[in-house]
Amino acid sequence: MSPIPAELKSRRSIRKYQQKTVSKQIITEILEAAGWAPSAHNAQPWRFIVLTEPFGKRNLSKVMADAWAEDAAKDGQKIDKAIMSAKVERFATAPALILACFTMDGMHEQLDQKRQNVERDLALESLGAAIQNLLLTAHTNGLGACWFCAPAFCKERVSKILKIPPEVDPSALIAIGYPEEKPLAPQRKQLDEFCFKDMWGVKF
Repeated sequence: MSPIPAELKSRRSIRKYQQKTVSKQIITEILEAAGWAPSAHNAQPWRFIVLTEPFGKRNLSKVMADAWAEDAAKDGQKIDKAIMSAKVERFATAPALILACFTMDGMHEQLDQKRQNVERDLALESLGAAIQNLLLTAHTNGLGACWFCAPAFCKERVSKILKIPPEVDPSALIAIGYPEEKPLAPQRKQLDEFCFKDMWGVKF
């Protein structure tokens, strides 16, 4: 039995980066790896937008932070300026940001809304596979990365500021750079915690 590849166990979610440029060549290789992920109907519904220019990164960061603050205020939370600033700086200072989006282009058209919702789920699952390829390839190139879900909470604002076509749906943001931290491995659930105890003969 082959062991679990070392890259799977050694990858970490990295949130602090050296202020060192990530080359276009490496980012291109990472995106090409994402494009080799499996997808429903082979539709390859993922779409990626790369931001490396400071002005663009900061503007996007500010839009997402403002949306977060508005949501927090609605929940009755007190907004601290220091926290707001930290949220902006987290993304604005990352050497590269990759916005992960999906489209229904190439997915199957369904007359029934329930089945059409399933097609959307399949597109999202396909994007998740592409993001995993992206994260692992970044790691094998000596980079750190972290998958954030912030765009999913303010899709319209993200689409507006980046002028994303209406048929493309922003879903996640991946910050990338050379690591400036070495976090310990987080606790993982054991196999019997996420699989049925009788995995080979369970009956429903």
